[in-house]
Amino acid sequence: MSVRIQNYKSITDSGDVPIADVTALVGKNESGKTAFLQALHLLNPLNPIKGKASFNDVTDYPSKAFSTYKKTRGENPAVVTTATFELTDAEVAHVASIFGPDALKSTVLTVSRGYGGVKRYGVQTDGKAALAHVVGELGLTEAELAVVGTPKTGEELLAALGQLPEPREATVALIARITAWRKHDLVLHLIDEVLSPALPKFFYFDDYSIMPGRVSLEHIDAKRAAATLEESEKTFLSLLGAVDADLGDFAGADFEELTRQLEAAANGITDQVFEFWSQNKDLRVNIQMSPANPNDEAPLNSGHIFNVRIYNSRHSVTVPFDERSRGFVWFFSFFAYFGNLPITETADVILLLDEPGVSLHAKAQGDFLHFIESKLAPERQVIYTTHSPFLIDPKRLDRVRTVEDAEGVGTVVSADVLGTDADTVFPLQAALGYELAQTLFLGPNTLLVEGPSDLIYLQLLSQASEELGLGGLDSRWVVTPVGGATNLTTFISLIGANQLNVVVLMDASSGDQQKIRNLQASGHLRAKSLLQISEFTGNKDSDIEDLLPLDYYLELVNGAYSINPPLTAGELKNKSPRAVIRVEKAFEEKAIADGHLNHLRPATFLLKEQVSMLSKLSESDLLPVVEMFKRINALVQ
Repeated sequence: MSVRIQNYKSITDSGDVPIADVTALVGKNESGKTAFLQALHLLNPLNPIKGKASFNDVTDYPSKAFSTYKKTRGENPAVVTTATFELTDAEVAHVASIFGPDALKSTVLTVSRGYGGVKRYGVQTDGKAALAHVVGELGLTEAELAVVGTPKTGEELLAALGQLPEPREATVALIARITAWRKHDLVLHLIDEVLSPALPKFFYFDDYSIMPGRVSLEHIDAKRAAATLEESEKTFLSLLGAVDADLGDFAGADFEELTRQLEAAANGITDQVFEFWSQNKDLRVNIQMSPANPNDEAPLNSGHIFNVRIYNSRHSVTVPFDERSRGFVWFFSFFAYFGNLPITETADVILLLDEPGVSLHAKAQGDFLHFIESKLAPERQVIYTTHSPFLIDPKRLDRVRTVEDAEGVGTVVSADVLGTDADTVFPLQAALGYELAQTLFLGPNTLLVEGPSDLIYLQLLSQASEELGLGGLDSRWVVTPVGGATNLTTFISLIGANQLNVVVLMDASSGDQQKIRNLQASGHLRAKSLLQISEFTGNKDSDIEDLLPLDYYLELVNGAYSINPPLTAGELKNKSPRAVIRVEKAFEEKAIADGHLNHLRPATFLLKEQVSMLSKLSESDLLPVVEMFKRINALVQ
């Protein structure tokens, strides 16, 4: 399927937009996303919003060009929406059953609608082959075939059949059939019989469909009978339909029966909704029926009132549905409408969701995407607008279409993000960045270290240990540098919701002790999941560099900075147990590298010269390293 929108509000020409099974329209506010969705909806609306079921050029045509357009709009109303569909196998078979297997030259159907209100269908047919098939089913004699000939139109066939002197019953029936065709035209009959009924309807959902927490049974039943239900009221009926309940189930029931009916409906709704709502599993739906309060506003002041309440088992209290968070109310209403989509049409339905879930927490937006993928997409196409990175599946960027209001051009929709401005593409960048953070730098077993030098040392020392048969770091660990001890607490808090096995390996200095206590008290780490380098060096203050023999570390420093003559242990005057502190002081005293030691440079030198340097480490040199690896590996889950 593809869509092209023209001459509608901010859209002069969107261009041809390919539509996938799930399509996300991504763009800034006021970029034209809603206009695109509304124009598509009006091609064949299932639920006219606020009574609007057709285009109005006075309000909908781009204002800057309307003065020119209105001079010709009477004779040549502009096309707005053009959609291209692929006929299904069932639809092709339906055509073949009427006009034979050669009636269609192509399975592509184009449908357009604009300000004239008329739908126009474009389909390639072989009228001659189709009529020949119809005639062939009559079993005419050679003499009768000579009279009929090879008509090219329905009118010609109708006239030819009228020339038969003694038409048989099948021929009379065919004459009646063709007479009933619109304008006796084969293509028009094909549209009326097959294509128009099969045209997908478009269902538009936005905040107008939010479910009320209280409804009058008698009032809503009367509006249903009169076909005057509002979208919010349809949502309530859909909620009951999701558990095969109906208003009639509750009418006239005695107390016990009514209680059982309400409990059954509430339990069924709870089970279904909270399969997808992961934000708070302590909630349950509670439905009560009460007599109306005469002091309430109509229509809640008479008859029987349905009250939807949400019970929170954590606080042992129920609150009215309307008083829950806006995000929960929106998600619940969305589920109510689409968990049991109230559509009995034989045609397909395409769902159009305008800025869904804007009030949802980021994780709840993930629940929403899960609902679309597992509940909606298997049955229906879904098109939605968003500017949230959490409503974009970074694994399916092929589904994304960017929407941009280009200077002097108007709204343009594209599947190519390369030519899109930075603000428009920002949600895509954010979604990709989040995905990278979750997959490239994190894993089921994540080992957090302070900086990139820690990562390098761990990987290379693991390699050296394995080459000596001592065993290294388990390959299931994903080692992630977080940029310093000050970032550890924040990082752990951010990733804690992912249910990962997180272990922290950190340097230990007197200044880090409070950070260590904070980490242990935060509750995000298991008791044994915080390891300090000092546990393996024997010194109270230690960095990862202290796992190496001092002379070996100095060789890395000398090589990294090309120090000549080389710096020796005897020149390290500072008494700190931390090698990096002692080397830093020596750099200051000797004005090496402007007195500044970059901790990463010796690690990078080891990485570059690993072939020669790792072989210099003996088993005894690696004993503290091996002990550390054993402790870390014991925490793998």
